[in-house]
Amino acid sequence: MARECYATKKKGMSGNNRSHGMNATKRRWKANLQKVRVIDEDGTVTKRLVSTRALRSGLVKRA
Repeated sequence: MARECYATKKKGMSGNNRSHGMNATKRRWKANLQKVRVIDEDGTVTKRLVSTRALRSGLVKRA
């Protein structure tokens, strides 16, 4: 299962590390995801991965 935000669908990003010599090596930036108990649309409580931005902005309802 890919690590993805339940509310905003944010995922990790990929790119390059750049040294002073401009050598490129692959790297990955991970989304800041937290495991949170969330109340779904139908009222059930489930544990979901939610980004901290979604938590702060109130996009999900915590249980």
